[in-house]
Amino acid sequence: MARLTSRFWVDAYLARLRFADIPAFVVTHGDDTGGAVLVKLNTLDGNAVLYQRSFDLMTDTRVWAELASGSEPDVDEAVARQRGFDPDLWVIEVEDRAGRHLLDQEGLA
Repeated sequence: MARLTSRFWVDAYLARLRFADIPAFVVTHGDDTGGAVLVKLNTLDGNAVLYQRSFDLMTDTRVWAELASGSEPDVDEAVARQRGFDPDLWVIEVEDRAGRHLLDQEGLA
């Protein structure tokens, strides 16, 4: 199966968020072709959740899995650790008090 470039996926995701009036921005611009993507959901109450794309062996599908959650500074530390492992990493921050990130919608896994 052909894979989309990271840049194409990020641009499409940001467009879908804009269409839903959910503010989001690129915190870290990774490798355009093959950089992994992390999505930080900031609920604007001091808390956040960090998601990474992974592969579910049971269902043979890609899914977004929670990598870290808790206070925003703790989640930011998790992002910093991941960036230490992977300098080509993209980080997208989504800001939504209702906790919407759209990662569970079709076509985003």
